[in-house]
Amino acid sequence: MSTGNVEKLLYAGGKDKVLRAKYNIIETKAEFVASAAADGFEFTVAELDAVLAEEGMDFECSGNPRSRQIWLR
Repeated sequence: MSTGNVEKLLYAGGKDKVLRAKYNIIETKAEFVASAAADGFEFTVAELDAVLAEEGMDFECSGNPRSRQIWLR
């Protein structure tokens, strides 16, 4: 597990609209991390929080359809 896997997922979501949509509808960080693990991105909630803090990002969703401003490009 590593923050590198968090970054890989955030870059993948930045490039892939379908992947981004899948993760945007997830409610909790724990569910987000579990879904990421199922997709091959192993990391913890603490590692997700560390990357989001480092990038100055917030996990919260907004809008309709829901979206998060966490995706890297």
